[in-house]
Amino acid sequence: MDFRLSDEQSQIKQMVREFAESELKPHVMEWDEAQHFPVEVFKKAGELGMLGVTISEQYGGAALSYVDYSNIIEELAVVDSGFALSVAAHNSLGTGHIYLGGNDEQRQRWLPKLTSGEWIAAWGLTEPGSGSDASGMRTVAVKDGNEWVLNGTKNFITNATYADISVVLAVTDRSDQKHGITAFAVEMDRKGIRPGKKENKLGMRVSDTAELVMEDCRVPESAILGRIGYGFIDAMKILDGGRISIGALSVGIARGAFEAARDYSKTRTAFGQPISDFQAIQFMLADMATEIDASRLLCYRAAAMKDSGERVTQFSAMAKLYASEVAVRATEKGVQIFGGYGFIKDFPAEKFYRDVKLCTIGEGTSEIQRMVIARSLLA
Repeated sequence: MDFRLSDEQSQIKQMVREFAESELKPHVMEWDEAQHFPVEVFKKAGELGMLGVTISEQYGGAALSYVDYSNIIEELAVVDSGFALSVAAHNSLGTGHIYLGGNDEQRQRWLPKLTSGEWIAAWGLTEPGSGSDASGMRTVAVKDGNEWVLNGTKNFITNATYADISVVLAVTDRSDQKHGITAFAVEMDRKGIRPGKKENKLGMRVSDTAELVMEDCRVPESAILGRIGYGFIDAMKILDGGRISIGALSVGIARGAFEAARDYSKTRTAFGQPISDFQAIQFMLADMATEIDASRLLCYRAAAMKDSGERVTQFSAMAKLYASEVAVRATEKGVQIFGGYGFIKDFPAEKFYRDVKLCTIGEGTSEIQRMVIARSLLA
């Protein structure tokens, strides 16, 4: 078993690292304070292949592996996790669902625009009263002649304000608990769909998060992704892959917090010596580094399994659960090592600390991950 990256994979990591250092790092706090989503930089990421990472070349994608995808998200998150989150949502959720559920005509129509960065994708599952509990979904799609009419509101939708197309999950048969939800790909210039309230968030403030509102939005039959009634089943497959990316995002945040704390500990002096000389600081750094490596390996395992076509539900949940909770611990230790300076915005520790909490909530809370894992273990 070889855990080393190939030369090509190492080069991809280096390319993304250089992109993040040059395009993101100089603006991190400015964009965070302004809650500014850098559309032009996002499109540059598309030009470099970061917006269609696992999509085949036939549709303009980079045709890379999920291991590569994990590395890309990690490297972005080391510098700005909000930007990494938007890239992940575009790849895994919106674009990924069109790739999974779309027929060839739908893929040819939409994917080249999405993989190049010309278009931005959103994915609408969560609602004000329906997060982990999909049975509470209130968005409906009603057949009317040759069209479907969508009504409802989604919330916490990444990229909603800037999206050119959104995948919307809607109830098409309330009586069928297993096959009552259908996925629709809706272009955002269509009448009846619009972004709603933009959320004012604790962290990940570069990433756009807003409502998605449908008011008598009419879409043709050709907007349906996959089979009628199988939208939620496909959504769960999408989340299996998405959770790997959130695991990688967590690894990136934790690594960023670790590297900042390690470097600071070498320059900060107390009692006449660098604080890195103190065993208390050394033990915190040792714990951070060990848990970060363990998290990355869990993500790699899930990614490699997905690349080989294996079922990854249990293992992506494990990766997401462990990596996100490790990242929370690592960023807390980072603030502690920075001391008083960890509590102010002139230093990076506080932003990592604010950003990280979403990782234990988004794309399935830690509690949901434990349920998924337990069900798999006991099946």
